[in-house]
Amino acid sequence: MSGAPTRVFIARLAGIAVFDPAGDQVGRVRDVVVALRLAPRPPRVLGLVVEVGPRRPVFLPITRVQVIEADAIIFDGRLNMRRFSKRESETLVIAEMLDRTVRLCDSGEPVSVVDVAMEPTRTRDWLVGKVAVRRGGRGLRRGPGLRRRGESLVVDWNDVEGFSAVEHGQGAAGLIAAFGQMKAADLAGIVHELTPKRRTEVAAALDDERLADVLEELPEDDQIEILGKLEADRAADVLEAMGPDDAADLLGELPTEQRERLLTLMEPQDAAPVRRLLTYEDESAGGLMTTDPVIVPPDATVAEALAQIRNPDLNPALAAQVYVCRAPTATPTGRYLGTVHFQRLLREPPPTLVSGICDTELDPLRPTMTLESVAMVLATYNLVAAPVVDENGHLLGSVTIDDVLDHLLPEDWRETAMDAFAEASADPEEEALRGAEGAR
Repeated sequence: MSGAPTRVFIARLAGIAVFDPAGDQVGRVRDVVVALRLAPRPPRVLGLVVEVGPRRPVFLPITRVQVIEADAIIFDGRLNMRRFSKRESETLVIAEMLDRTVRLCDSGEPVSVVDVAMEPTRTRDWLVGKVAVRRGGRGLRRGPGLRRRGESLVVDWNDVEGFSAVEHGQGAAGLIAAFGQMKAADLAGIVHELTPKRRTEVAAALDDERLADVLEELPEDDQIEILGKLEADRAADVLEAMGPDDAADLLGELPTEQRERLLTLMEPQDAAPVRRLLTYEDESAGGLMTTDPVIVPPDATVAEALAQIRNPDLNPALAAQVYVCRAPTATPTGRYLGTVHFQRLLREPPPTLVSGICDTELDPLRPTMTLESVAMVLATYNLVAAPVVDENGHLLGSVTIDDVLDHLLPEDWRETAMDAFAEASADPEEEALRGAEGAR
């Protein structure tokens, strides 16, 4: 392999771009597949898991990798597009080996796996030769080998034991760090493919905001499974961090007793909009809407409105317009006056009052309107969102195009999207590589 370093720490490969010989990027590294072998033989590296499209991982044999650099991997251009499926004899380094508790053979001391390094051999194979570990910090070790609490060190593979044992309560900090910059939807794809045990461990390690973002992108079955394994107080905190509409959708799938318990544990100001949403039919404007659109008073300026929609955490569809309402400006608001689309905001001088430029001609949605009616309104007027107003003229929320699509698509569309793959025939080289290790 040209351009191959003598040692590669695998966690650092997560997210690195993968290029073909022409210089075109085909995807990014998600993980590395190894085959554990009987001691004293170190694991053999079989290949890389490469994300080549939204939520579509494929297997790239290590034999086809030509160059490994700090910010790029180049392969020979041959890539089978079948979806990667881990076999029983295989182990994913980042998803399954990081954060494990293993023991140093010489002392029996428990240590946590921080990273794993692979090294090339003279036969062009790659083997896992080194393990980066961190001491648990249960005190200082006495004698000539004095160690500081939390010290990290790199040891030979044969100097540790415990990788083949099933560990309960394995951490997930290393896995999360490896994919720290990944979008929530992409991280959800990884979480979906983990074993239930690892899903639970990853959920426990994510902070509330990040877990809430990931839950919103997962199939319903995964959402219910993860939420059900959280402590009730933690589950309530995560629900508070979710959008009210997403929280209501998830709670609506739970048994009544469990739903009421979680709503009771949530902060009253967070539970109130969720309770309101649960009163509407699922496929109605009221059931589809979010209760957190961008709302400004009539004396707000264009500059103030633009400042609100610049929020990077705001859903792009919600950021496409602001709603002008009299006080109070939290839903349900005072009288709804109209909508100002962001393009109009961009065309007006910053000191202009929004009340003078809002669109009052388009009729708002009513909470009882059906899904089909809502979809027709959005399609007819080329809208990405529309206000939902009650019979007294109070703004209740906003329906966005993504929520409409979510309900128009088949019920299991998220899971189907995660499990979809391009049809491809078996790859003889891949089968020989992976099959040979599985038979050993």
